[in-house]
Amino acid sequence: MFEQLLTAWVLCPGRHTLTRLWSVIPETQRHRYGAYARWVRCGRWSMDTLWRQLLLHLVVRWIPEGRLTLVLDDTLMKKSGSKVNGAGNFPDAVHSTHARPVLTQGLNVVVLALRVVPAWGGEPLALPVLVRLHRKGGTNTIQLAIEMMVHVAQWLPERDFCLVADGAYAPLIRYSLPRTIVGSRMRRNAAMYEPPPPRTGMRGRPRKKGRRLASLPDLANSVDGWVRETVSLRGRAVLRDLWAREVLWYLACPDRTVLSVIVRDAQGLEPDDYLVTTDTAASPALVVSAYADRWSIEDTFRNTKHFLGAEDPQSWVGVGPERVVSLDCWVSAAVWDWFVAAPSQQSLWPARPWYPGKRTPSFADAVAALRREVWARTIFETSSRRQLNRKNAATLLDVLAAAT
Repeated sequence: MFEQLLTAWVLCPGRHTLTRLWSVIPETQRHRYGAYARWVRCGRWSMDTLWRQLLLHLVVRWIPEGRLTLVLDDTLMKKSGSKVNGAGNFPDAVHSTHARPVLTQGLNVVVLALRVVPAWGGEPLALPVLVRLHRKGGTNTIQLAIEMMVHVAQWLPERDFCLVADGAYAPLIRYSLPRTIVGSRMRRNAAMYEPPPPRTGMRGRPRKKGRRLASLPDLANSVDGWVRETVSLRGRAVLRDLWAREVLWYLACPDRTVLSVIVRDAQGLEPDDYLVTTDTAASPALVVSAYADRWSIEDTFRNTKHFLGAEDPQSWVGVGPERVVSLDCWVSAAVWDWFVAAPSQQSLWPARPWYPGKRTPSFADAVAALRREVWARTIFETSSRRQLNRKNAATLLDVLAAAT
């Protein structure tokens, strides 16, 4: 049943409701619809078991040694209905502005993804390896992130990690995550201090922080010792002026110092950026490159919603809503894993004359390639060679795979 449902998830055209997924499964092989709905809603299986198997497989195949880079963020899966278990009104990042926040009903899920560099280069891929549902009045997103990192550290007891997240997860630098360094963005008005001075031997409590430093914008304007280096921004090599200093961000991390990195566009076209990492010995260029790769998880959110219908399944009760979102993210990682491992990716995404500037495949290309592979095996293995022209069938499959 698991294999049937996930195969239908890839092959299903249009909206990915459970009813449509069920209709894609061959009639001679499928069970009654209620069996699939119950399996998702209250089946005796563990999503964490699937996540663990997927993570171990991805690590062995793509990053067998060295430090693992993990990307963390949350997204809103829009759901309608008054009785969707786990749903609530959360800020909608797509429609909100700083002056006018917009709340939308849906599932707020926290996603932890593994950064993988594909063979064709360009922007890295963020393959989901763990998902948690954030409920109103329940465990907050920071605690959910800590819980997920603890799970991953237990699953991979011999590996070290670099966790990269946006500014909303900067408070993670306060916690001692197992074998993990954390990189994030600092607030412009962050109160920074020099490290506390050594003890003087006098009576009384020692000082916990040193002299207050200027704000980040003022500090950037007064810096003279910029270092121009080449950094990787989403797979592109660009020049940036960097300046780094070890500081004490007392409000976020009062117990130890962190490395603050100021990033300035060498051409002056983009505003300054302010990053932070718990690895005080890290290279500023590597800190900037690692944070820039965080954007790959935003592409993952878009792909799961647009091409795999993460918001479509109409499972409303029990653990069904959380499971369908997790399964959708699991499928997206599995699709990329299959596509990247294919012997010749170039043959799987043919060149398009109307898109001459395209150099790397997209997730839509990966899904279309997998659909062609599944359909070709089904059609060619069950048809007589005399009755089927393989060339014509292959052309038809290319059109159908790209259209759906």
